[in-house]
Amino acid sequence: MGWLYMKSLHGHAGPREYLDAQFTFERSDGVSKVLRSELVGHSVYYAAVEQTIFETGAHEVFALICLVAYDPRDREGYIFGYKDMTERMGPYESNCPVDILDLLTPTDRPYALQWRARCRVNAAGGAKAAGTSPRAAASSA
Repeated sequence: MGWLYMKSLHGHAGPREYLDAQFTFERSDGVSKVLRSELVGHSVYYAAVEQTIFETGAHEVFALICLVAYDPRDREGYIFGYKDMTERMGPYESNCPVDILDLLTPTDRPYALQWRARCRVNAAGGAKAAGTSPRAAASSA
């Protein structure tokens, strides 16, 4: 899926507040709620999203990642854009804060497990914290 751009944050104070509201909703089949989020480096939004399906009672908390472009002075007026994905898609961006990772429910999805592990290594200081050289970490990926 591609990027979604808009000319307004629709009354929200900033990109994080807009995305929190966008991914918190209730429908006839279930509810979705952002438990915690953070905009890292003004370009990547990470969130722990709690989702419950009414019919089955299924409940999980997963990571949502959005690439963010925000420029209130954009010449064409498209001040805000984002591209959303979940941890299940194995996103490249992997600097999710630990307090968000700690809210996620267990999963058996391989891409999500790999992504969570990369985030934890990065949070601990990268390849040096994992006891490997950056070159060895890159070649094993």
